[in-house]
Amino acid sequence: MAVAVVTYNRADLLVGMLAGLAALKRAPEAVIVVDNASTDHTAQVLAASDLPGLQVIRTEENLGGAGGFHLAVGTAYRQGFDRIWLMDDDVVPAPDCLGVLMAQDEACLTSVREDRHGRLVEKAAIRFDLANPLALKPKTAMVETTFGTREAMPARVQVENVAFEGFLVRREVIAAVGLPDPSYFIFYDDVDLAIRARRAGYRIWAVRDAVLVRQLDFDQQHDLAGWKGYYMYRNLFAVHLRYGENVLVRLKPWLLTLAVVLASPLRGGRGEARNVTRAMRDARRMRSLPSSSVD
Repeated sequence: MAVAVVTYNRADLLVGMLAGLAALKRAPEAVIVVDNASTDHTAQVLAASDLPGLQVIRTEENLGGAGGFHLAVGTAYRQGFDRIWLMDDDVVPAPDCLGVLMAQDEACLTSVREDRHGRLVEKAAIRFDLANPLALKPKTAMVETTFGTREAMPARVQVENVAFEGFLVRREVIAAVGLPDPSYFIFYDDVDLAIRARRAGYRIWAVRDAVLVRQLDFDQQHDLAGWKGYYMYRNLFAVHLRYGENVLVRLKPWLLTLAVVLASPLRGGRGEARNVTRAMRDARRMRSLPSSSVD
């Protein structure tokens, strides 16, 4: 099996992640790291690493997380690996994490994330609702809020989306549904792949005892008037347009766009209004499903 890692300008976090991979009791055969044209000392960190099986791909430009995972997973697939473990640069796996996952006979598995203090911070959705037009956010239940602590979880929990932080997927799934979609750039590329996998008949299981430690606190309060806000709106809209289960859900992005524009004098301002209108325009171009071809 191979690990697929994407990193960008977080060299000091990457050091910890690579050390965590080196300490795994069950070692991967390959670790494919896509360095997304980092401008810090990431190249030096990777050059100094003696991690067995390390392969480094340095891109000429920043492809975003989505483009990076498209490249890393595609590389692992073409090299013939049967399982691919997707990993961000800010998580550290527990020494037995990979062994616990590999012991499960399932096509789609995900680790469970804790913070540095041992608190459960797994935000994978137990319910991702693309059928109810009244659900403002499709993620209506997640592991963290449903169980509170990892100890309260059953051994496995079926989830409807994942983060690309500890997602272990079999080759057959990629062959059936295709690679992560690079057009997302950041945000929702993991959701998109999970939806495609579930619609192809695969179940996704969060495994309680496969622990990843997240080195950064979650910051879900992005500036919706900034550049990340554009991608958050555009990609959320694209998911609804692609996978909404009825016409009302597929209309929801238009209604949200109108609501944000009308409310912009009171909240968000012109920057958010510009972002959401541009996001709605560009999301329409993403309505077609990505190719399932891996070639």
